[in-house]
Amino acid sequence: MNQDNTLNEEALCYHEFPQPGKIATKISKPFSSQHDLSMAYTPGVAAPCLAIQTNPQDAYRYTAKGNLVAVISNGTAVLGLGNLGALASKPVMEGKAILFKKFSGLDSYDIEVDATDIDLFCNTVAAIAPTFGGINLEDIKAPECFEIERRLIERLDIPVMHDDQHGTAVISLAAVTNGCMLTNRELQDIKLVIVGAGAAALSCARLYRHAGVKTIFMTDSKGVIHSGRNDLNDYKKEFMAPDGTTLDQIFNDADVVIGLSKPGSFSIENIMLMADNPIIFTLANPTPEIFPDNTRRARPDAILATGRSDFPNQVNNVLGFPFIFRGAMDVRAKTINMEMKVAASMALAALARAEVPEYLNEIYGTQLVFGKEYIIPKPFDKRLIVEVSSSVAQAAVKSGVARVDSFDLESYKKELSNRLG
Repeated sequence: MNQDNTLNEEALCYHEFPQPGKIATKISKPFSSQHDLSMAYTPGVAAPCLAIQTNPQDAYRYTAKGNLVAVISNGTAVLGLGNLGALASKPVMEGKAILFKKFSGLDSYDIEVDATDIDLFCNTVAAIAPTFGGINLEDIKAPECFEIERRLIERLDIPVMHDDQHGTAVISLAAVTNGCMLTNRELQDIKLVIVGAGAAALSCARLYRHAGVKTIFMTDSKGVIHSGRNDLNDYKKEFMAPDGTTLDQIFNDADVVIGLSKPGSFSIENIMLMADNPIIFTLANPTPEIFPDNTRRARPDAILATGRSDFPNQVNNVLGFPFIFRGAMDVRAKTINMEMKVAASMALAALARAEVPEYLNEIYGTQLVFGKEYIIPKPFDKRLIVEVSSSVAQAAVKSGVARVDSFDLESYKKELSNRLG
């Protein structure tokens, strides 16, 4: 049996035993007497029901809404596997629920919606939204995902985020920020190339631009996105280069390249054209556009990152979404805006520059020090919930989308520090 078959068998056993699936519910109140029954159900539930009818915000006081996030997919873009359908996406959505609980303490229900029609999908999600304090959209193919997210943000008054778009953007911006710091660059001065024009690529470009990057080029499967092409959708048109711009031109003296495409979508020859000390992220997963060993041989002066855990500097969405939703939901934010996403990125970047606690060195079996091999935090860094969630919450308050009456940053940090022990 080869290694892949062994891994598959192990994974199937993991998901089946000792009981099928990866998540379950638990009771959070005393429930062992007749009095408890009368409190938990009738007649005790009447009082909070009437209170919520009078003031809908009381749902955050008397129900689990404020700590409950939905992980919702239609299964049209499951991992790198493609359109598997709603039911086959369920293991991934359950896995996302585990990550929410483990890293941020948020409870989660996975919801698989068997609908590819945008209207039907959005109407379904909007109809069940009162249950939740936030909605994490997942594994929905482009370009439908852009319209779905836009509509739901407009219709709902709770945080909605398509993590496939924004998670990669938030984490990679943190890594680019620190890469620039190590190479004495400023975000506003860099020339940046994005290889790929899907959901994550377009979200990255928008977030980088909001953070200050002025010169951004983008490619898709047909080449450089430029104004001479007549096959571009409205999303790609946001990042058109001048008519006739070539691949060699955009790579020449480029400071940063972000690969969000597939293996072989750019080459060693391309990166040889880049500026000194280039920042090269090959984020296709599980197989990068160029493997780091090959990139390192060609450009030993480069700072590298991938989407894989077996190389340094993994751009891993788990560094973002649990803590972004935690901060947003704790201040009852109406949305997750650009200010909150940039705040998350800058908090991640700052955490990577901080002194590393010894428990992390023990977990990863090395001495982690800010530098070319360590530009973004590790997922098991216990400080993430404090630093990222508090930064997101503060940004929500400052940008006017929070609905709490008061917010004390230091008190909130202490609460976060205690929340997961």
